[in-house]
Amino acid sequence: MSFRLLPFAAGVLAVATAAVSAQPPAAPGPNDWPQWRGPNRDGKSKETGLLKSWPKEGPPKLWTVGGLGTGFSTPSVAAGMIFVMGTRDGKDGVFGLKEADGKDVWFAPLDPTKNPNQNNGPGGTPTYHAGKVYAVSNVGTVAAFDAKTGKVAWTRSYQKDFGAGVPAWGFNDSPLVDGDKLICAPSGSKGALAALNLKTGATVWATPVNPIGGGAGYCSPVKMTVGAIPTYVCLLGDKSGIVGVHATSGKLLWQYKEQGAIGSVAQIPTPVIYENKVWVSCSYTRPGGAALLELKPTGADKIDVKVLKTYEKPELNNHHGGMILIGKHVYFGHDQNKGFPACVDVTTGEIAYKDEKMPPGSGGSVAITYADGRLYYRFQNHLMALVEPDPTGFKMVSSFRLPEPSNKESWPHPVVANGRLYIRDQEKLHCFNVKATTN
Repeated sequence: MSFRLLPFAAGVLAVATAAVSAQPPAAPGPNDWPQWRGPNRDGKSKETGLLKSWPKEGPPKLWTVGGLGTGFSTPSVAAGMIFVMGTRDGKDGVFGLKEADGKDVWFAPLDPTKNPNQNNGPGGTPTYHAGKVYAVSNVGTVAAFDAKTGKVAWTRSYQKDFGAGVPAWGFNDSPLVDGDKLICAPSGSKGALAALNLKTGATVWATPVNPIGGGAGYCSPVKMTVGAIPTYVCLLGDKSGIVGVHATSGKLLWQYKEQGAIGSVAQIPTPVIYENKVWVSCSYTRPGGAALLELKPTGADKIDVKVLKTYEKPELNNHHGGMILIGKHVYFGHDQNKGFPACVDVTTGEIAYKDEKMPPGSGGSVAITYADGRLYYRFQNHLMALVEPDPTGFKMVSSFRLPEPSNKESWPHPVVANGRLYIRDQEKLHCFNVKATTN
């Protein structure tokens, strides 16, 4: 029996095929985690219906996948995929995995693997937007990929295009998509921050901060509005401190390079934004510590900085595990290579609590995430803890030991997306079911 399409039927099929191919790229779901520190770059998920406590052995593990190579890259989750940086066959690059089971869909190599410092490898989080993935390699190649296939659309170089030098741990910033621009932190002599055209990678503007001094600070840009002025904020290297840049023009609006924003060696935590205030912290040597800044517009493109509170290291500082604002309080792990629980009132900068001892069973630094009324604390020694946020004191609800520990430095942040908890540990990625009902 033969089959032949009639002209009308063929026309209908052609139109249907064209309609399918013309469908817009999938947008992130409401509970996806499409970029560094989640949907709003604040370390918080909007998801509800999650477990409020865990069994003694921890939440059910759904799967573990290996083969990701070396890296501190925290994954992003969007449009049915997981995106994470790692290494394969001597190349740094980006992996695209199935969200359902973690199976490998594609790997897009970028650069030869740089000699890893403390097993870090590539450390940035890929950013998903409108069917594309954007990422920065360890040696500063910023690239756009097709999210389904990993095909490279364009690349730029922090070194060649912006005069940047590769820092000790490589580049670790995670680019920010804002409208039709990709905001990144080359930390070079020709641009500390830069805006690139999303479609072509062409430079829209680049903001020099001279002298750039310590260069890259391992921090990723965030956006805030000061009065009516749209502003990108980023912590740079140890000589440059923290800066605010006009989102439209790229003009340097303000800079603070004093206590709490210049700790030497590595400036890492993403600043916390609250109304017209910025909470910033860094570790290592004095004058590292923490500071609460108040920003006030004094013109169409002028901003004054007032220092409300400062702390010197070792009194108070966050090393690299992140800080999260819940209500009017910032929660984080205090001190270098430590995770002493700490909490600060973001309106005044006053310490709500600062524990002098590590939580039972914990050790080393801590990386944190928030979802559905709970903080997720991932300690360096592979203790995973569920914590009730309370400005009166640290309240650990549940804890368990993460499986198959690499026993190497393991600093990626926890990710909560679509009822699942993701933990990256060097070449492995673990996935746990944290939904209160069957997931």
